[in-house]
Amino acid sequence: MERSLKAIFSSKPPWVVPILLVLAVGGGYLALQWWKERTIFPEGLIQANGRIEGDLISVSTKFMGRVQTLLVREGDTVKRGQVMVQLDDIQIHAQVEQSRQAWKALEAEVQGTHTDLAVLNLQVPLAIEAGEAKVKEIRAKLKKSLAVQKEAGQDLKRYRALYQHDNVSLQKLQQTQQKWEVAKNDVAALRSALTHAQKERAQAELGWKRIRAKEAEVAALESRRDQAEAALEEAESRLADFTIRAPANGTITTRMVDVGEVIPPGAPLFELVNFDRLYLKVYVPEIQIGKIRLSLPARIYTDAFPDHAFPAVVRSIASRAEFTPKEVQTPNERVKLTYAVKLYLEENPDHRLSPGMPADAVIRWKENVPWRKPEW
Repeated sequence: MERSLKAIFSSKPPWVVPILLVLAVGGGYLALQWWKERTIFPEGLIQANGRIEGDLISVSTKFMGRVQTLLVREGDTVKRGQVMVQLDDIQIHAQVEQSRQAWKALEAEVQGTHTDLAVLNLQVPLAIEAGEAKVKEIRAKLKKSLAVQKEAGQDLKRYRALYQHDNVSLQKLQQTQQKWEVAKNDVAALRSALTHAQKERAQAELGWKRIRAKEAEVAALESRRDQAEAALEEAESRLADFTIRAPANGTITTRMVDVGEVIPPGAPLFELVNFDRLYLKVYVPEIQIGKIRLSLPARIYTDAFPDHAFPAVVRSIASRAEFTPKEVQTPNERVKLTYAVKLYLEENPDHRLSPGMPADAVIRWKENVPWRKPEW
């Protein structure tokens, strides 16, 4: 073999060997450059990996109850407000009806008392006005009767003096005496009527006290009515809580109850995830975290859809570093301090992506850098 090689080199011109050496070195350099381009990610892009997650929503109940109807199962997609479970609510229904009847009775009593108060507010001023008018009328009559009595008394005094000197007849004196007595009786009667009218006016003015008492009665009834209404609303709220509804849009990932089970207060019934709000949680090395900022674009790649890049946006950056979790797949990154970064997917067509799927991501922190698939 040695001889054949020597024969080959000895049969060639002397410049062939240097050329072969140059080609060998050049080929090695080109191969090294190609390898560097394949193994070193472009400036402006950061690659990372992790698992797709979603905001987990736990559905629970406030009160203890027996599951009467189960309307959804694992894998079902629910809308916010959709009924998921109906608990046995016979007893709470009875409480609601009892509270409703108590509220209705007090409401009717309040309405009746309001009517009485409205009547009093009309009657009292009218009664006072009528009493005042009557007092004024009697006072006017009394004033007139007093004047008549005074005049009759003067006439009687004069006629008595004339009668003593036989200047007037006895009949005329008697007539004058009678007129004075009538006037006197009229005055006495009017004074009695005035006293009675003043008492009636005072009685009418007491109507304001009756109004204030009725107002206090209305306020007390309204307070009791409001308490009954609050008790009714609380009972209705409790009744509504026996119907378990979806708190948000999402897909049920876990079910922990079945028909007939008695559920204690606060016990979880379901867990659901909104498949339209998924994110990839990745861990960026400490030396690269300074390049990451909120709202940076990213692309996510999965083994299930290797030729499809799902657009995402940086929405969360951890404020503290941590050791890289075990699920990060690159061995040389596991021992480094990293920061958790959440990349929220902008779309999830047909809900092809689901929580738990491993995925790779490319984050672009420098504009106009061409996208490139992640390489590990």
